[in-house]
Amino acid sequence: MKILFIGDIVGKIGRRAVAKIVPKLKKELKLDLVIANAENSAHGSGVTENIAKELLGAGIDYMTSGDHAFSMKKQLQVYDKYPIIRPANYPAGVPGQGQAIIKAGKHNILLINLIGRVFMKMNCDCPFKKLDEILANIDLPSKNLSAIIVDMHAETTSEKICFGYYADGRASAVLGTHTHIMTADHKITDKGTAYITDVGMAGYANGSLGIDNEGIIKTFLTQIRYPHVIPEKGMAILNAVMVNINPKTRKATKIQPITKFINIS
Repeated sequence: MKILFIGDIVGKIGRRAVAKIVPKLKKELKLDLVIANAENSAHGSGVTENIAKELLGAGIDYMTSGDHAFSMKKQLQVYDKYPIIRPANYPAGVPGQGQAIIKAGKHNILLINLIGRVFMKMNCDCPFKKLDEILANIDLPSKNLSAIIVDMHAETTSEKICFGYYADGRASAVLGTHTHIMTADHKITDKGTAYITDVGMAGYANGSLGIDNEGIIKTFLTQIRYPHVIPEKGMAILNAVMVNINPKTRKATKIQPITKFINIS
């Protein structure tokens, strides 16, 4: 089974890169499932109904989110109407679900979204304990799961690395998101978990984390916060990983980083 996971989609340019690249990848790699983190897809902060439709039309099968999950407060119905989850360790009662069982052909895949706590603005529940809770409350044999995929949306490398070891052997893949830069530490552990600290992003390639450099540099120079501008045209990058999983054992056999560049005019 082959699953493609795309890092944070940033703004319109990121969405357009997805639309141009993903359909080709699906055919070329013979993918069973495509997942993407969509929390930055609406102008860099949140997701809307129209954008969810757009991403589904571009070849995304399911979406995760993160600290910007609820930035579009008038669009929170998106979590009830579209295949998108928010971090499971948000407080009880918030919109949406933190996990989903996805049907991909003959396979059932458990997708879990979690958010880190170190250097994050919100004080969410412990992602480590939330993973334990989710796995303890799912009857794995009856669900006939072929894979368990975790999007760990966190700021620090240490928190994501430690979480990866904590989930080692229990999750098929632990894939880090949020920092928009693909790390070089992808691996398959001895216990069969695919891991990478950060998958990267789909967005403007010649800026700072998908944002135009000019305002960011001014902010660094003056300590006055300038607006974040996300260009809609120019060179775009798409970072993703393809994870191969043995559905009988739920163990990963391969993790392959993928980086594509495309000019969006």
